[in-house]
Amino acid sequence: MTMRQRTLSTCMHQALFGGAALFLCAFWSSGAHGAPQDTGNNPPATKPAANKSAPDASQAKQLGNITVTAQSRTQQMEQVPIPLQILTAKQIDTQAATDLSKISLFVPGLVVDGSQPTQPNYSLRGISTSDFGIGTESAVGVYIDGVYAARSGGALLAFNDIDRIEVLKGPQGTLFGRNAAGGAISIVTNEPTDTFEGKAVLRYGNDGERYESALVNIPINKDMALRVSVLDNQSDGWIKDQATGQHYGKNDDWGSRMVYRWNITPDTRLLWSWDHERLDQPPRPAIGLVALSNDTNQRPPFPPNPQTYLNPLTAPLYNDAIGAAEWRHFDGSTLIIDHSFPWGSFTSTTAWRHFNTYNAEDNDGTDHVVSYLATTNIEHNNSYYQEFKLAGDNDLMDWVSGVSFYSEQARQSSVVNTNTNSLDTLAQNVDNQGLPLTEITQGLQSFGLPYNLLGDPWQEEINNVGRFKAYAAFGDVIWHLSDKLDLTTGLRYTEDQKDFTWLTPLRTATAFDQTVAELKSTGIFGLLPPDAQQALNAFGTNIVFPNDVGQWVQANHSWHDFSPRAVLSYKFTPNVMAYMSVTKGYKAGGYNSLQVGSLYAPEKVWNYEGGIKTVVPEYGLIFNASAYFYRYTNLQSSVLDPNYTGSGVPFYTVMTSDQHAHGLDVEAQWQPADSLRLNFTSAYIDSTYIKGISTSGANLAGQPTGEPFFSSTAGFDYTWFGVHNGNLEFSMQYAYRGPTRCNADSGFQGTCLTTPLFSVGTSTQRTDARLDWHTPDQRWGVGLYVNNMFNKRYVVSIGNDATNDFGTPYAVITPPRVYGVELRAKF
Repeated sequence: MTMRQRTLSTCMHQALFGGAALFLCAFWSSGAHGAPQDTGNNPPATKPAANKSAPDASQAKQLGNITVTAQSRTQQMEQVPIPLQILTAKQIDTQAATDLSKISLFVPGLVVDGSQPTQPNYSLRGISTSDFGIGTESAVGVYIDGVYAARSGGALLAFNDIDRIEVLKGPQGTLFGRNAAGGAISIVTNEPTDTFEGKAVLRYGNDGERYESALVNIPINKDMALRVSVLDNQSDGWIKDQATGQHYGKNDDWGSRMVYRWNITPDTRLLWSWDHERLDQPPRPAIGLVALSNDTNQRPPFPPNPQTYLNPLTAPLYNDAIGAAEWRHFDGSTLIIDHSFPWGSFTSTTAWRHFNTYNAEDNDGTDHVVSYLATTNIEHNNSYYQEFKLAGDNDLMDWVSGVSFYSEQARQSSVVNTNTNSLDTLAQNVDNQGLPLTEITQGLQSFGLPYNLLGDPWQEEINNVGRFKAYAAFGDVIWHLSDKLDLTTGLRYTEDQKDFTWLTPLRTATAFDQTVAELKSTGIFGLLPPDAQQALNAFGTNIVFPNDVGQWVQANHSWHDFSPRAVLSYKFTPNVMAYMSVTKGYKAGGYNSLQVGSLYAPEKVWNYEGGIKTVVPEYGLIFNASAYFYRYTNLQSSVLDPNYTGSGVPFYTVMTSDQHAHGLDVEAQWQPADSLRLNFTSAYIDSTYIKGISTSGANLAGQPTGEPFFSSTAGFDYTWFGVHNGNLEFSMQYAYRGPTRCNADSGFQGTCLTTPLFSVGTSTQRTDARLDWHTPDQRWGVGLYVNNMFNKRYVVSIGNDATNDFGTPYAVITPPRVYGVELRAKF
């Protein structure tokens, strides 16, 4: 045992010297500018280590000192030299948030687009991948109880028995993993306790909102406990299709969670959890912007004129996607076994995730047969994760090290559904070929021949299969150089192996092919004019996905990376800490699911940051601030390509670019009295392209990336004690996000637009409020809540995927105000 300690001490002494040199060299060589950077694939353990004193309960309540595991260790939030914001269970409940997208606006710098829950988009400090294909991965890692949520399809789940959410800004690759280059979102759930507990929550609100959740915590014996929770979230929707009466914007989400804890010995614990979710609701509504008549055979004017666009906030909804639906079936299991030794602890984390998703939606915003365009995304995913971790602490250092393995199998089908009427419209608008199928049909019928080439379904698709593996080894040490000075050095090695395939089948147009076959078998085809024969032959193959039809195309690549971090922190007093850090983030390379044979290089980011964390207990004040600079290379972004694959059909593909940014984060909490608490958080960022050519041909170098300069949130909580034998609490929170900083490609991408009736890319605001009465022991409670109190509505984006072919742009808008009443019981 003694020799082992000496060997470890020698190794750590060398690591200390090397880490300090790395830290100083990085700052000296960069001058606060960038060298490359990387990340790995491993989140921190969420369980507290033994021998760590918990924060004083009254201080935690007063100042918000929350125990977090952002560094794979149990620490108070104010002791962690990382810019992070915590969303507590109380905050989530106060704002009646059902998933992260419903509350992300109150985390400045974070954007979670949940308009399509099976295809969410995460952005943190302006870094966003925005692609849901299985060939790429998000640059913002989402971790649930320390396990990476693979793929976007399983990354936005309903909140179920949440303890807290830790939003860690900046690269977190050393501790979390390869896909946390932009930051990490760590969701921590509740564990079984030794006390019997039960809780039920009922919410009823506008638009038929019906939310129920319940949990029970059962101590089985002195060493075992079981915790079970369920939720059901339903609503009738906030917008109705004017032709069919179908409601959109509905909620239909059911979930359950079970956690079992067994203290096998006083030093060994087993924790097993199972999660299940079933989502089944209409897809995102696409609101058409061009005024059309009730004649569904009317072709929209082409090209459309933005000066005549309808206001989507008041325009009627007409969506006609056949089989329109969005659903997800998710199951996940995690097994954690930890054991305490005299020198530290060992933790094994084993996790399995499986989900199927389906999203069929309208992409033209009309119900006209001559502009019908709908897409379907279908995914099947299985992933497995194994991590072994050792951790310990002494007077010299706190250390953690480990290895991990990640394996994933994913399948995806990207389907485009249209019809021969719409392809005629495409031929006229894009190829200037008139209306060949219409003219041929009219010519045949003028001779009394019963043939019709119009109204036939047409389907094209690309199928992908991905097999991915990732191996990692990591170590992180907090060196206590003195009572006030700490130096943190960490390093992760990651190796990614990816196998990817594309298959583009021949388009499916059964009715059309039967008609053409009859024309040929009867000899009529040979009597048609040559241009008519040429047109029919042109429709004999794929139009949307014309490349490598019928061929399997396979790619194999591997990448490896070292992701270091170095942090120097100094405690001026027990309650005032300053820090400087250099961190590297990394995201593996990948493929564009819709572009056969494509390949993208890994993303890398170097981030330089300095900050201060301050607690003033005598005044009930917390103040945190940090300033940073990062340089990002090969950032992958999903963008609209105006001439995808040369077919003339715009489609979403992936663009890579280099970006850099500098910014400032500020957070303040003040509790001047037991009854009053104030909070303010703000983020400033100036993010621009270093280089990047958009798919529309615009050179974006030196232009803003679109991220607003400012975002902030402010609010207060006030409590009246002793009201009808309970406490009456009023909470109000306000969030602001500045206007989009437009660039030369923003208009085509639909993120910036000004018309006589509406604008896209304006600043956004939201105010949430709650009046809540509860007994002092929280056994009973009733609340009135309203989200988006002043009913601020915004046009989020313009969908131009059907604008340059069918002349049918559509808009995505935010939902209206939500309000309701909540009843709670606890026993």
